[in-house]
Amino acid sequence: MYILLIAIIILGVFSALLALISNRRDRRKVERGELPAMPADVVRKVQDMECCGQHEVCEKEEMLKALSRGVEYYDDEDLDMYRGRRADSYTDDEAEDFRDVLFTMKESDVAGWVRSLQMRGIELPPDVREEALFVLQGR
Repeated sequence: MYILLIAIIILGVFSALLALISNRRDRRKVERGELPAMPADVVRKVQDMECCGQHEVCEKEEMLKALSRGVEYYDDEDLDMYRGRRADSYTDDEAEDFRDVLFTMKESDVAGWVRSLQMRGIELPPDVREEALFVLQGR
């Protein structure tokens, strides 16, 4: 009986150490810019988010599936410089950067692209968001 109890305690301590090591590794990746945010923070944010009105684009289940696959880029790595910006803070030239990507991709890729931007912490400018929604509804 005592052996089983000791084994459970050792297993718990071992699991806690593994979690700490993994957490520290992820924090270092965020600091070096290899990850946009801590994976647990992103998952928690997706689970807590409310619908943005783009039902075809931001379904929670789709976001959680996308998180498990990782961030996918659509030849839009340069948009990472807008990470953390509010949607209403873009200039017309900056919004044009988003349009260039939007209108050069296949219609079938638009939903994945918007999910990718959300996962990377990049908000679409309001007019580009509406254009993306229009493209999605036109499918």
